[in-house]
Amino acid sequence: MFARGKYMDRGDGRELGSKRQRLVDSNQSFYGGPLGANLMYNASSYSYMTQPPPFPVVRLRGLPFDCTVDDVVDFFHGLDILDVLFTHKNGRFSGKAFCVLGFPLQVDYALQRNRQNMGRRYIEVFRSKKQEYYQAVANEVAELRGGSPKRGVSRARSYDEGKEEAAHTGVLRLRGLPFSAGKDDILEFFKDFEISEDSIHIVVNSDGRPSGEAFVEFENAEQSRAAMVKDRMTLGSRYIELFPSSLDEKRQLCNLENVWS
Repeated sequence: MFARGKYMDRGDGRELGSKRQRLVDSNQSFYGGPLGANLMYNASSYSYMTQPPPFPVVRLRGLPFDCTVDDVVDFFHGLDILDVLFTHKNGRFSGKAFCVLGFPLQVDYALQRNRQNMGRRYIEVFRSKKQEYYQAVANEVAELRGGSPKRGVSRARSYDEGKEEAAHTGVLRLRGLPFSAGKDDILEFFKDFEISEDSIHIVVNSDGRPSGEAFVEFENAEQSRAAMVKDRMTLGSRYIELFPSSLDEKRQLCNLENVWS
């Protein structure tokens, strides 16, 4: 429900959805070289500290208005990108984003990209905090619902009523999945319902990267309707949106994208 790259379409190429996240495949040689070994060693060393490791997030400013998740991944080439959260104001992209990284020490490497170019624009990179990231998530939820609690009430109510009135066929569409989410994560998300790995279909884009969407087939329409209780619950740090769907919609989307069966 919050801005997440391409995972919740709001008409400007970005989606609301905690998008997302999700481990994006990066340079395969990353962990093979000294940088990767150093990061893995230091990341594991945090377990010996009495204090938990800092939340690995940075804030970006000055992004092009047609920026995508792939652009951010390329900008931080060699680092593990778990989540990209684009932020909006009054329904328009602000040119700012938060980027959650794989390990705390990767923040220092990300900061070295400060004032380097993305296309023709130089990008500012700042150290950020977990609280700032989650506040941005909350702001994006409010933005989707109208910008303020009072303005968003009627809009959110009609949005929810549309979901409740939609016909169920036994298939749900998930949107806003973390980049790293796999079938095991979705099984855990729906642990109170009887589904199998074979009933989960994770959609990936033409580059083979997760699109943040998936389809889940339930035993019947009653099960899928009951599973809507999980709508807007979190998987990791992301709010997951559920929509009544169908096998036809799944096939149609998979014709445009790809799918991990």
